[in-house]
Amino acid sequence: MSPGWSGQTHALRRKRGQGATILLSLVLGILIVAFFRIQVLRSGTYRLQSQENRLRAISVPAPRGTIYDRNGRVVAENVPGYVISLLPSRRDTTEAAIRQLAPYLDLGPAAIEALMERYTRFPNAPLVLRDNATFEQAAILEERRPEFPRAVVEMRPRRRYPAGPAIAHLIGYVGEISEAELESPAYAEYEPGRIVGKDGLERQYESTLGGKPGVRYVEVNALGTIVHEVDPSAGIPVESGQDLQLGIDLGLQILADSIFPEGMRGGAVALDPRTGEVLLLSSHPTFDPNQFIGGIDLDLWSSLRDNPDNPLLNRVTTATYSPGSTWKLVLSTIGMKRDRLAIDSYMPTGCRGALGYGNRVFRCWKPDGHGPLDLARAIKRSCNVFFYQAGQRIGLEALLEGATELGFNQPTGIDLPFEASGLYPDSRDWFDRRYGSRGWTESVVLNLSIGQGENQQTLLRQASFYAALATGESPVVPHLVRSEAMAARRMDWTLGLTESQRRDLLGAMIRVVNEQGGTANMFALDQWTLAGKTGTAQNPHGEPHSWFVGFAPAQDPQIVIRDCGHCRVRASGQHSLAGRAVRRATGAAVPGVGRHSAGGGPHGHPSGHRPVI
Repeated sequence: MSPGWSGQTHALRRKRGQGATILLSLVLGILIVAFFRIQVLRSGTYRLQSQENRLRAISVPAPRGTIYDRNGRVVAENVPGYVISLLPSRRDTTEAAIRQLAPYLDLGPAAIEALMERYTRFPNAPLVLRDNATFEQAAILEERRPEFPRAVVEMRPRRRYPAGPAIAHLIGYVGEISEAELESPAYAEYEPGRIVGKDGLERQYESTLGGKPGVRYVEVNALGTIVHEVDPSAGIPVESGQDLQLGIDLGLQILADSIFPEGMRGGAVALDPRTGEVLLLSSHPTFDPNQFIGGIDLDLWSSLRDNPDNPLLNRVTTATYSPGSTWKLVLSTIGMKRDRLAIDSYMPTGCRGALGYGNRVFRCWKPDGHGPLDLARAIKRSCNVFFYQAGQRIGLEALLEGATELGFNQPTGIDLPFEASGLYPDSRDWFDRRYGSRGWTESVVLNLSIGQGENQQTLLRQASFYAALATGESPVVPHLVRSEAMAARRMDWTLGLTESQRRDLLGAMIRVVNEQGGTANMFALDQWTLAGKTGTAQNPHGEPHSWFVGFAPAQDPQIVIRDCGHCRVRASGQHSLAGRAVRRATGAAVPGVGRHSAGGGPHGHPSGHRPVI
């Protein structure tokens, strides 16, 4: 090999060596920069990821606020309960764990399937297996901890309603948040598995009662097995829900529940007309809200949902009925306000038991009639023939306009969800739209005048009207929670009567109860003057809808009570619900519950009993 060739080879090797040195230096530099970035610049990030891989966050529910009645008695409270859940893992691992735990937690095939569906929707959240586990179930899992390393047993607050069915329709119930609720803006910060109010006050005041859940951490190994608890200070503390105090009298609530006739349907509401506080809200048949806690049994839910008596229906705020003769005070108010009626007004035709109109006959409840009556005695005896003519004198347009002015197409605004609005035509066009321009006649005014026909109202809406009649003041919005802000709320309508006119109507209502021949004379009280009105409306679906409304003491009203149902119970005034409610509202002793026999009465119907409690 020539010296020239050897020199070229040496130079080539030297260049290759320099290139390799540069390349290695570059790679080493890149590695040094990467290591510096990982170990120094992003060490906190990777340390956090490492911790997240070994730490599992577990939500800690906040205790819901306690609810008290006006006297400090507990309406809703929290008691210790046990929740059993699984930490998130792979699907096959989770399913195997559920099947392993099923015998100890009474989980059948349907329950296992439902749990796996929930896992599919929320695979990264702890899966609650039982949120109403018994102490025995919790104890068994704790004893067998090595067999169930991913199971979490926690003591959590559980809702309890001491009065049970007696307060169901006002308190509502709680349950696990649904998918639809999770998508609602109102639940934007809520997580799957959280317990929320589903109905009643529990739902209405969810943001107040619910509080804010906290977070605690547990350390797990690579297999997802819990190693130990992390220092509680590392978690997020819970914020307990706020307490509420109601205007409800729990004793009166329980009394109403205890004396309501078995197998009958109806409701009752009582208000303090001065403040708008609801003292009583009772609906029958009812249900036990305690059965919803921890998830209601499917068979029980089906029996409640499919029951023809509809025990889930709040018959005070969400059901509407024809008001019957209790509407006659509304018609009287409209007529007086327009100077078409006075307390001493007579109608052209005295009552002979019926009134002819066109080719139809409109009957009074008393077949042989009442004879000539003025407005005061027509209210006392609830004469239909008088009010047929009174409605004609007022006129259809004025009657429709007057009822609309009194807010009978609007809800009251009570602090409960799902309140229904009343149904009342607001103009002639309403009839044209419903029946066609030739599908109805002026005879509609006769039915409307006695609380029949196209007139459906809630018990609460009627009670609100009578509260305004009792005080003569701008009506207060009915409310369950006691607060100055709630007591300051007013409805956007007034009676529009002079004080003299209002007192004339009040006097007529006093005669209804306290004079012989009055339709509610059986309910007269010994200690107080009760003003009242009875009513019965035809019901195309069965027995008549029967009503009673009253307030006392008549000259200084402290309670307005309204009830409606499909049967009435004849009872003396002292033992009626109205009598007992007045006693409680005025601080007097309430007599014991007696047995009441069903009976008829002035507004009775041959096909059924009149329900007055």
